[in-house]
Amino acid sequence: MPEPLPNRPVLIVEDDRNTAQLIATYLEREGFTTRQVHDGQQALELARESSPGFVILDIMLPGRDGWELCRELRRTSNVPILMLTAREEEIDRVLGLSLGADDYVVKPFSPRELVERVKAILRRSSPPPESTTLQHGLLQLDTTKRRVLLADEPLELTAVEYKLLEALMRSPGKVFTRTELLEHIYPRGETVVEKTIDVHIGHLRQKLGDNPGQPSLIHTIRGFGYRFADRDERSST
Repeated sequence: MPEPLPNRPVLIVEDDRNTAQLIATYLEREGFTTRQVHDGQQALELARESSPGFVILDIMLPGRDGWELCRELRRTSNVPILMLTAREEEIDRVLGLSLGADDYVVKPFSPRELVERVKAILRRSSPPPESTTLQHGLLQLDTTKRRVLLADEPLELTAVEYKLLEALMRSPGKVFTRTELLEHIYPRGETVVEKTIDVHIGHLRQKLGDNPGQPSLIHTIRGFGYRFADRDERSST
C-alpha cells in the first residue's frame, strides 16, 4: 500500500449501504481507512474537501450518477477510481475507462478480488522510488538496487556488511558508537556483543581494499567507534 493512504482514506461511493459496509470491512482488514457516502452530490463535495487516496464509485447513484461524478473528479484530480456496476455490457466498461476510471468491476463481485484490484491499481499509480546513490570516490552504493560498486566492479557484501556501509555512508563524518551500529543492523534488539561490529568492519574494510593501518574510508575512533570519511576527504582506492 502506498505510504499516503493511512492518512487518505478510500472513499466508497455506493447507495446500497450493505454493499458499502462489506467493501469497507474487507478494506479495513487490510489496513486501509475508509469513508462511506451514499449520494453522488455528497460524494463530490466530500472528495473536494478531504482529497481521498482512492475512490470506489458505483454508477447508479442518487443525486449525480457515477459517470458524471467520475468526469467531475477527473477535471481536478488524479485520484485512482474503481467503478462498480450491475451491468456487464462492454459499452459501460469502455465509457467508464474513457472518462478516466482505472478499473471496472461488475456486481456481484468477490470482496477479496476487489481489495486486490485496489492494491494493484495503487501499485501501478504509485511513482517508482527515487534511486539514491551514495558515493565517495570510486565507491558507489545504490540504495534502491542494494548494490555496491567499487571502480565500477560489483562487491559481494553480506546483509550485515551492506547495512553497516549504508549507515556509515549516509552520514559521512559522523562518529557512530558500536552500540549505535549494532542497533542499526539488529533493530529487533538481538543480544550481540559489541566486538561483533569490529569483526564486520574488518571484513568490510578487506572487501573495500581499505587498509586498516591507514584507512581512507572507514576510520576508527579509539574508545568510541567508527566514522566514514567526510565528503572532502578523497578516497585513495
